[in-house]
Amino acid sequence: MKILVKKDDLCIGCGVCEEVCSTAYFKENNIEKSCIQVEKGEAKKINVCNQCGACIDICPVMVINRSTNGVVRISKKECVGCFMCVGFCPESAMRQHDDYIEPFKCIACGLCAKECPTGAIAVEDIEIETKEKL
Repeated sequence: MKILVKKDDLCIGCGVCEEVCSTAYFKENNIEKSCIQVEKGEAKKINVCNQCGACIDICPVMVINRSTNGVVRISKKECVGCFMCVGFCPESAMRQHDDYIEPFKCIACGLCAKECPTGAIAVEDIEIETKEKL
């Protein structure tokens, strides 16, 4: 399965990844609606889903599942918007915005990695079994 791998030490906080993501996912350039978030303090920290699946177990209505290609997905039509997944995400990668009643997250499309000028985000192929053991 494909996952995004982050290298915080290479991040310069330019925001390109956030802009690309929000434009692709929500069709608007609004970094508050980006599935990837960069903490822009002195030491940059990239918050992006690593497809660990912790949210699958915490969802009280069981609408978060792993797809056949390994990506963790939310069934938005069935989501009740409790946001438990947002609070429990170990990567701070499950997102919410006041414009939407359900959470959203990275689907590992790789557009941010393609546009990152420093290589701080990369797409890697891993075995699903390997990721589930992490």
